[in-house]
Amino acid sequence: MKSSGLLSSSSPQHWLTASDLDLVVTTLGEVPDVDVTRAVRAIGRVLRRHHLDAATRVRVTAPRVAGEATVVQVNVRCRNLATRVQVTGPGGFAVTFAAERLDRQLARLAAERSRDWPDPARPPLATVTEPRPIVRRKLCELLVGTPAEATAVMDAMDYDAHLFTDSATGAEAAVAWGEPLGVRLFRQDATVSGPPTVNSLPLSVVSSPAPVLREDQAAQVLCLHGLPFLFFTDPVDDRGRLLYRRYDSDLSLVAPE
Repeated sequence: MKSSGLLSSSSPQHWLTASDLDLVVTTLGEVPDVDVTRAVRAIGRVLRRHHLDAATRVRVTAPRVAGEATVVQVNVRCRNLATRVQVTGPGGFAVTFAAERLDRQLARLAAERSRDWPDPARPPLATVTEPRPIVRRKLCELLVGTPAEATAVMDAMDYDAHLFTDSATGAEAAVAWGEPLGVRLFRQDATVSGPPTVNSLPLSVVSSPAPVLREDQAAQVLCLHGLPFLFFTDPVDDRGRLLYRRYDSDLSLVAPE
C-alpha cells in the first residue's frame, strides 16, 4: 500500500506490504511500481526461507541519469544483529541481486562464516576522477571495541570499511577487507600493533599513520589516487574520519559525534 500525500519524484515514497511481514519499501526517484512489487515478493521469500519476521526496510533508489545503475539497500535484524546488504544493477535486476545477496548474507551469518574477498559481485569503487564533492556527512556514535568487534559489524552490515573507536588506544581506527583474504587495520598511531587474526581471518596493520588532512584535501587525495575510501585525521579536532566513494561517484564522510 502506497503512503498518502502528494510527493515529488525526488521525494521518498513509502510502500507497506499487505502481508504478515513487517516489510516497508522506500523509493527515491522514478522507480517503476513493478520493481516495488518485485522487491516485496523477492525479499519476502528470503525472509520466510530464513524464518525471519523482524522489521525489514528496503530502499530502492532510481538512477539520476539514464544508463546509470539502480541502488537497492535492505536492512533487517538477524539473531538480534543489525544486518544490511547493498547492491547495484540495471532496473529490476538490482532488486533480484539484492534478494540473492541477502539470502547469501543470512545463510553465511547463521553459519558464522566471514564474507569472501575479493567480492566479484561488488568490486571496489576505485576509480581515478576529478575531485568530487562530499554530499553527505554522517555523524555517528562510534562502536568502542576491538578490531574483531569492528570487523563483525563490517561483515554483518556489508561494508567495505568501517570506522570505530579502538578500545586499546581510545582513538579512532578503521578496518577494511584486504586481499587476498583478510582484514586491514588503519590506526591514527601506526606504532600500536594489533592481533595477528580477527575472527579467524589474518589481520594486517597498515604501517603508516593516518594522514592529517582537511576534508577538501582528503577528497582530492581519494579522487586523484582512485581510492575507494580514505581513513584520515582531521587537524581541527585530531579525530579520525572515514571518507568513501558513493555509487554516484560523489563522496560521503563518516565522523564521530
